[in-house]
Amino acid sequence: MAKSGILRRHHGAETLEEGSFLDLGAMGFEGEDSPLGSRGTVRMAEVLRYEDVGTYSKLAYQGDIVVLDYTSIANDQVAMRRMSLDLKNVSKDIGGDVAGIAKNLICITPAGVRVDRQKLRPTL
Repeated sequence: MAKSGILRRHHGAETLEEGSFLDLGAMGFEGEDSPLGSRGTVRMAEVLRYEDVGTYSKLAYQGDIVVLDYTSIANDQVAMRRMSLDLKNVSKDIGGDVAGIAKNLICITPAGVRVDRQKLRPTL
């Protein structure tokens, strides 16, 4: 299997040996911050009580996408209202977005990342 372009620049040889693997995670390209070009992380978090929201909001301020599972407080209307207001304020502060993505899941994103509110459906 002959290598061209990217493979030759990163591995030097003209051929990739049969049965060998190429570690794409270790490859770096010009203009990227990290090996795969990621700028943040998608974090999954469980909200057990209202006070947890502040801890997870800090992750959004750091540039991470945070998906919150609020099943534990879903029946507490006061906690839900407070959580919603706090997350809206966080998204305004960071220039991001906040949206419900499932029955008991909310996603908060950093600046430059928007949540598409239309569900993708397969074409028939």
